[in-house]
Amino acid sequence: MSTKEIKLPKWFKGQLYDEGDTVKNPFSGEEYELNNIELSMYDFIIGSQMVFEFAPKTVTKQAVADFQKGLDWFRKHNSEAYMILLD
Repeated sequence: MSTKEIKLPKWFKGQLYDEGDTVKNPFSGEEYELNNIELSMYDFIIGSQMVFEFAPKTVTKQAVADFQKGLDWFRKHNSEAYMILLD
């Protein structure tokens, strides 16, 4: 899929980046090149995880639902990157 074919979902309230970047899995050391849209969603997912871990009292049911939708979106749109970076 080209970047033009991939769109962020309407519920997404994170930042849309202009450029992609290479992301490294901190556990395995594997790297994957993400386009700007994938990187935007990846950072939303990682940011959500950080909030869940460091500020659990601020987490709402909607935040958890959006996090799960983000994982589902990523798995659907780039399953290879999902397996390397998030699984």
